[in-house]
Amino acid sequence: MSRTGLALLLWAADPADPVRLATPFAHAAAGAALELQVEVYFTARSVLLLKPGVAERLRASERFDKTIAAWMQDALDHGARFLACTDALAAHGLTHADLIPAARQHGGAVQFAARAADPAWATLVF
Repeated sequence: MSRTGLALLLWAADPADPVRLATPFAHAAAGAALELQVEVYFTARSVLLLKPGVAERLRASERFDKTIAAWMQDALDHGARFLACTDALAAHGLTHADLIPAARQHGGAVQFAARAADPAWATLVF
């Protein structure tokens, strides 16, 4: 059976440590460019990246002008879907209405675990 999907879990992708933030979105864009279904699950502090204005202020390196928002947009432009964990949102006092429009879908542990258990899907954790 060939793989048809790629699910990425953003667990340690913390806006307070932007050096870690470009790589997950580069992988999401690459997977989508390879015509895989790509789902990016935002959990823990990574949900803060979904607040308008947050990712626009972050860069993975001082030596690189591309913002984290631009990396995220690359993934979206290639067809990745962004899903926010409802529990993580609640932990940070957020609702889906507080998020960028591309991330107003919910997806959490059950959905990611289902992808991890599906042999047609590969998973990555960042």
